[in-house]
Amino acid sequence: MSLQIFSFAMNKIKTGDGSFTFHNLDFDEVYHSVSGAEEEAVEKYAKPTNVAKLAKEKGKVKILDFCFGFGYNSAALIDAALEANPNCKIEIIGLEIDKSLLDLVAELAPKFKNYHIIRKLKELDGVYKKGNVSLKVLYGDAIKRIHELEDDYFDICVFDPFSPRKHPEMWTEEVFKSIAKKMKYAGVLSTYSCATKVRINLVRAGFDPKDGPCIGRRSPSTIAKKIFA
Repeated sequence: MSLQIFSFAMNKIKTGDGSFTFHNLDFDEVYHSVSGAEEEAVEKYAKPTNVAKLAKEKGKVKILDFCFGFGYNSAALIDAALEANPNCKIEIIGLEIDKSLLDLVAELAPKFKNYHIIRKLKELDGVYKKGNVSLKVLYGDAIKRIHELEDDYFDICVFDPFSPRKHPEMWTEEVFKSIAKKMKYAGVLSTYSCATKVRINLVRAGFDPKDGPCIGRRSPSTIAKKIFA
């Protein structure tokens, strides 16, 4: 299979909580909220997806990280799951178009306890498996690569592409249907956007979107549960 891998121009920036992220010059967007990169990963993704509750009650969790980026969201979910249940089995599949982001991970030092897992990915060619944590990043066009994954598999999807304004093809009904197909019934998708068109597309794809937390801006994020089997 031939994959088109991209590499973008970047500037490193400091966010409001003291953590760092990068500004993608090609898209003119940052990878995390400028109010706090770490805060966003925890408050918009780890907490509202209830990964800690799932870890406690089921002892295992399967996560789809759609647009993996620098791995902040995955690290935050790993931290939350293992804090709730140190024996929880965690499996994460990340989708990401820019493999060169792993070269920049060395410049980041977020406070996530398990960010060392993200750091290991470069030397392990995107695949980490140790103890009860498994993480694999599939590089290339996420819209295409998601079709390689197993149906009815994931408990959680963290959906974090660039904005609908800059990257509209990532926020379509078709993309959300592809994600829904890979998620278990009542699985939860979390994303930062609350745009009307985004929520309409989520509904049409079989999700029930609700307001998520307001972090770093007045508008809420979105938490969407898969309601159609």
